[in-house]
Amino acid sequence: MGKYMIITETGADVPAEIAKEYEITIVPMHVLFGTETRDDGAFPTTDLFDYYKKTGKLPQTSGCTPADFTEQFDLLHEKYPDRHILYLAYSAVTTCSYQSAVIASQNRDYISCYDTKSVSGAQTMVILGVAKFVRQHPDATLPAVEAVITDLVARIQMGFFPGDLVYLKAGGRVSNMAYLGAQILNLKPLIEIRDGVLISTRKYRGSMAAIAPKLLREFTENHRLEKNIVAFAYSAGLDDGIKRDITDLARSLGFQEVLWVETGCVVSTHSGPGAFGVVGFTQK
Repeated sequence: MGKYMIITETGADVPAEIAKEYEITIVPMHVLFGTETRDDGAFPTTDLFDYYKKTGKLPQTSGCTPADFTEQFDLLHEKYPDRHILYLAYSAVTTCSYQSAVIASQNRDYISCYDTKSVSGAQTMVILGVAKFVRQHPDATLPAVEAVITDLVARIQMGFFPGDLVYLKAGGRVSNMAYLGAQILNLKPLIEIRDGVLISTRKYRGSMAAIAPKLLREFTENHRLEKNIVAFAYSAGLDDGIKRDITDLARSLGFQEVLWVETGCVVSTHSGPGAFGVVGFTQK
């Protein structure tokens, strides 16, 4: 990676093969099951779904602490003293992780922190874009890298359907009346990222098999997505047939590379099993 090292948190849901290829360090966020705290990423998300089924309560998620980052910053700097650490953060308005990293990076001029204003698959795409740039330009100056980060953050787009609205209801993000209405009418809200905030922008009617391809077509056109790469965020439980159909559709729409990103506990706590989303960059 030349002069740079990338670090992020588990909420980015960076696939293991990408983290390995680009030497990306992943700091665990945390999940609270009653009185038991576990590191996100250290167990399958199906444990979270099973816990909700058994207890009727959602596990609570929390961001990384300053101590979490201090430990990783020290390890990286000791191993790679000549490299500059780029922290690409989960949306700062949604968790304390970014602020924790800023605190941990004080008096360390070899660390720079950036808010991706994204989560999960969208954050992964920003990270991957930066990783590819610093690999291709190993001697790039920090201002040049920062310009790339700013550009990618400004152009990333993500929209997804929750798999099971009961998780949004349990988390207090939709009312019981809205939940019942959506169930009766077979509606799913489209959740998009706007300046780091996840908001519901419209509703689609139908099964996931029917609305997933519709979302891909509309999202591609409405946001004028670049065709070099598209990512699909999904949670455990999404039908494999849908994944195959979406991959085929993406190819037919002209996307050169297709990346599937499985959500970890931080996003799955809100989306439930079987969620699906589209992630891409608006054309320059």
